[in-house]
Amino acid sequence: MMDLRISHAPEWKVRRLDDGGLALPLQISRGGQLLGTAELRLTLTAAEHLHATLCYALDGQSPPTAAPDCRKPIRYPGRRSG
Repeated sequence: MMDLRISHAPEWKVRRLDDGGLALPLQISRGGQLLGTAELRLTLTAAEHLHATLCYALDGQSPPTAAPDCRKPIRYPGRRSG
C-alpha cells in the first residue's frame, strides 16, 4: 500500500488566480520524504464552500495558541463578551 501524505506547503501562500479563483499550495510526501508539490485550484464558490465546511467542523473547538487572528475571540470595547 502506498503511504502518500498530502498537506499544506507551509512555505507557500494561497494566491489569487487570473480567473479570480484561488490556488492552495500542497506538498506530497511518502514516508516523510517530499515527493513533490502541487496546487489545489478552487473557484471562489468552491473556496466559500470549503471555508463554510471548515467553520462548521471547527465550531466549538478552542483555537490553538498559534491560530490566526480570525480564529481568536473578538472583544468589543464597552461590550460584554460571551
